Amino acid sequence: MAEGEITREVAEGRGRYLLRQDGAEAELTYSIASPRLIIADHTGVPEALRGTGAGQALVARMVADARAEGVKIVPLCPFVNAQRRRHPDWADVFQV
Repeated sequence: MAEGEITREVAEGRGRYLLRQDGAEAELTYSIASPRLIIADHTGVPEALRGTGAGQALVARMVADARAEGVKIVPLCPFVNAQRRRHPDWADVFQV
């Protein structure tokens, strides 16, 4: 599993999670549709972080934040949608 620090940035109706590790940066971006709904639209993991669990760590952080904040996630991003299917215990935060 990726061990880098995950940070969250939110500005002007959009947000992203960043994972920095060993000089590389992976991201998961989303749009804020409403105060209770976000749309996960892109996950980007550079070659240097492929196979480290960086993408899964980003989705897990988004799921944890969504639970804590009472937000639902629309998994438009194919990677996020694949992770949703692999983790039925996350069903409570996804709107499909």
